[in-house]
Amino acid sequence: MDTPAFKRILLKLSGEALMGDDAYGINRGTITAIVAQVKEVVDLGVEVGIVIGGGNIFRGVAPAASGMDRATADYMGMLATVMNAMALQDAMKHAGIPARVQSALNIEAVAEPYIRGKAIRYLEEGRVVIFGAGTGNPFFTTDTAAALRGVEIDAEIVLKATKVDGIYTDDPKKNPNATRYETVTFDEAIQKNLKVMDATALTLCRDQKMPISVFSIFKPGALKRVVMGENEGTRVVL
Repeated sequence: MDTPAFKRILLKLSGEALMGDDAYGINRGTITAIVAQVKEVVDLGVEVGIVIGGGNIFRGVAPAASGMDRATADYMGMLATVMNAMALQDAMKHAGIPARVQSALNIEAVAEPYIRGKAIRYLEEGRVVIFGAGTGNPFFTTDTAAALRGVEIDAEIVLKATKVDGIYTDDPKKNPNATRYETVTFDEAIQKNLKVMDATALTLCRDQKMPISVFSIFKPGALKRVVMGENEGTRVVL
């Protein structure tokens, strides 16, 4: 069996990825397919940390949040990510993957608090660690949380799972001549506003020399191909 290119990864999943074709919420078939891809890399011995967004749940209450205080809305979004983390943990349990949820907000009745040392120990023991509640602070995105947790757990790469199989010169849905970048530098991504991640997340990864890989979680086997170092998606490098 070939050796994976990375021993420890941080996977960033958007909440919207869990919706499938639904308007909001969690699509059971979609979450099962995502978990199957995670299992492929766990079975290779890769240690996996996951940061998950909450857009699929928050979208359902977004109209009510219009005009709401930004910090309050952000805390609501953090709680949505914990709900997604719990759903992901349950799906992994059914797939035979040991997983733990750690929350940046203190809600110990449903998730243990984020403790860096304990998270690393879980990873070393072969458990998937799902990080909920973002950074625990308003005004920071889950992209930034992914960059932060990736650095904290000594991951070798941050993998951003999207609906598009990489970063393109233009919107591939609107421009059939758009081409996919195999690699792009952090500075190019920031200067060209390629929307890989928000500027805070990109800057943190650049400063910590943490590469990012952008790929489609909806392509069967894509996560495994990225972990094996194959030409899948787009790599963001120094």
